[in-house]
Amino acid sequence: MRNIVHRHLGKVVAGAAVAVAGTAVMVGITLPGTAGADESGGSGAGTQAAQQAGQDGAVRPGVVQQAPADGDRGKGSDPLTDDEIKRAEQIAANRQLLNSAQNVKGDRGPQRLTVDLVDPEDDGTDGANAPRQADVTFYDYKNDTLVTKTVDLDTGKVEETGTQHGVQPPLSRAENAEAAKLLIADPLGAGLKADYKDATGKALTSPDQLLLNGAVYRATPGAQPAVLDKCGEHRCVRLFPKVVNGPWIDARKLIIDLSAGKVAKLDR
Repeated sequence: MRNIVHRHLGKVVAGAAVAVAGTAVMVGITLPGTAGADESGGSGAGTQAAQQAGQDGAVRPGVVQQAPADGDRGKGSDPLTDDEIKRAEQIAANRQLLNSAQNVKGDRGPQRLTVDLVDPEDDGTDGANAPRQADVTFYDYKNDTLVTKTVDLDTGKVEETGTQHGVQPPLSRAENAEAAKLLIADPLGAGLKADYKDATGKALTSPDQLLLNGAVYRATPGAQPAVLDKCGEHRCVRLFPKVVNGPWIDARKLIIDLSAGKVAKLDR
């Protein structure tokens, strides 16, 4: 089977170990065991373990702070609950933004990206009683703008609004799915569909048939066709698709410009 699929996109990566390692290199993911390692060969981890050890030499288990139950309101630096995330989105997405912005599908309203807790500032107040604030980020495909709104969950007010151009944060699941949809429908997606057919015996017609990871692609002079020159200003995606319960498919040379709704193939 592996020999059959080589003739399409170039290679289907088989084997979980190879696939995970390859994807980590392509999208810049740090594999477990490497995060936080120092140049001295991990002496920092040893020091931490020693500090946790009691006088008897036994390493005491770490304490993990539990998130508040969904529906409850957190305090201080507690993770945001589902209700708080929903409330933050509702506060941030005011009527003006909903009417003027456009999401990845071209529908009215901005594309939601992330909702993150704003860490309480160390201003001498009791951390448990610090204001609960969240940063809500959207992407407006109408004018390629990243919109960040800081909302106060206690007062229900937007405390700060920021807009940026040319800033491309990590892609959302919805954006990866839309990129795959565009690729499947484009003539340049023929190899992807052929590889999927070889691996499964079935036709690829929907992004739901794939497990999708994606990385933001920025234009590199001399390394792409002119149609991709605006990538970075536009929101462009390089996909790393995987057959559900099957192999990875190499689609690294195919770039999807979500802002323009176009697919292109890298020259190199």
